Amino acid sequence: MPQSVSLSVFRFGSAAARVWAFAQMGLARPAMARTPDIGFWKLCGSGTGEGFTPVPNTGVYAILATWPDAATARARVTDAPVWRRYRARATEDWTVFLTPTQSRGEWSGQAPFTPTTPDHDGPLAALTRATVKPRIAARFWKRVPDISAMIGTDPNVAFKIGIGEVPLLHQVTFSIWPSEQAMAGFARTGPHAAAIRAVREEGWFNEELYARFTVHSDMGSWNGGSPLKTLETA
Repeated sequence: MPQSVSLSVFRFGSAAARVWAFAQMGLARPAMARTPDIGFWKLCGSGTGEGFTPVPNTGVYAILATWPDAATARARVTDAPVWRRYRARATEDWTVFLTPTQSRGEWSGQAPFTPTTPDHDGPLAALTRATVKPRIAARFWKRVPDISAMIGTDPNVAFKIGIGEVPLLHQVTFSIWPSEQAMAGFARTGPHAAAIRAVREEGWFNEELYARFTVHSDMGSWNGGSPLKTLETA
């Protein structure tokens, strides 16, 4: 069976809930490691605005994990203690289940995703992860607001978020698109294309990973509904 990947996002409202969620970045790690069937996993914070900013969003956190198959992924996200504790304190939560189709590079020295399904013409998700070289960080973040504004106004994006393990230095971007053509149109133009050229020419990252996925299913809600609903009419 193909590997399944879950990305769960949680919104926390009260100050107490936000403090709790921040503390879980460290405290939840032992319980995550004990979760049955879990493979690679990461606990992440997020950025403000469209998510792709260096300013932390204290109200939104994320859990990314890999699983042996889709049924196991849904069962564990539903019942595992860590996810249940997060949902109990969150005002809203949403999980999208994904199947890897492409992956190159490493994350924390590992290749976490196992592509087994060929690309198709339908909706897809893209994930990029990078460890930014400290001496480059200021230059990197100077470019990000233009990219954030561009993706924020793109009508094709069904969902987008910027998350990370360490503010400023460990960054993940995740977005869902109706088609390969829509995603490529964004990636090859404007500030995003200029930033990609700079990454290659100037060597901004110590470690990077790029992956694509088919969108399998989801559960929960975000901003009052499922972000995947927009894909049904795209």
